[in-house]
Amino acid sequence: MAVKKPEWPENGDLVIATIQQVTDFGAYAKLDEYDKQGLLHISEISSSWIRNIRDFVREGQKVVLKVLRVDMEKGHIDLSLRRVTKRERIDKMMFYKKERKAEALLRGVAEKAGLPLEEVYEKVGAPVEKEYGLYEGFEKAVKEGPDVLTKIGVPENLAQVFVEISQERIKLPMVKVKGTLELSCMKPNGVKIIKEAIAKAKKIETSRDAKTRFYVIASPRYAIEVMAENYKSAEDAMQKVAEAVVASVEKAGGQGVFRREK
Repeated sequence: MAVKKPEWPENGDLVIATIQQVTDFGAYAKLDEYDKQGLLHISEISSSWIRNIRDFVREGQKVVLKVLRVDMEKGHIDLSLRRVTKRERIDKMMFYKKERKAEALLRGVAEKAGLPLEEVYEKVGAPVEKEYGLYEGFEKAVKEGPDVLTKIGVPENLAQVFVEISQERIKLPMVKVKGTLELSCMKPNGVKIIKEAIAKAKKIETSRDAKTRFYVIASPRYAIEVMAENYKSAEDAMQKVAEAVVASVEKAGGQGVFRREK
């Protein structure tokens, strides 16, 4: 539903296939994305000598294959395993998994909205897929909220449900940046001043996803770590928080220096 594929693949396409039957001359494979069957001839399984074909393919195995020839009149599709590079195999499998996950997420939107999947795809899935890519649209919804959907014509009520499903089911990878603060204050309550400066800095508003942590390395050196969804958010948050700490300590009569770790 999420990805409107043509009925037949084209020559040169990479396809996800499930090996259905292994014979002495090759293997028959079902093209999962097209609901068609193709032939993987033994000459297209490996560039090296094949002693036992089942050392390379077996029934039930999911593989990435390249389409060599398509004969729609005869219903024949010739496939190749040996012509698929390692990078192509990894990229295609990752793309396929994202497609499947996006379809499951869209079904979740339909269930939560109480609407038929076809209607949700037409009103939400199709415009999101065209503008961003469907799975990428779910990721953007996590980061940016419903505005990223309504601006491309998605109804506001469905945009909200789309965001809720995205936030419930997608956990975005986080990046980490580090820095060091050298803080000193010779006043009698100098330690308290530094602790209060750090405590105030933790409450500073940064990007929604950024998480900040401080810990003592060895007085007067303090480490600062920031985790966020991307390096720009992390760097911006760390700079903002570090400057606030230094400014607070210096205002109270102390000294502070921030150094970004490479």
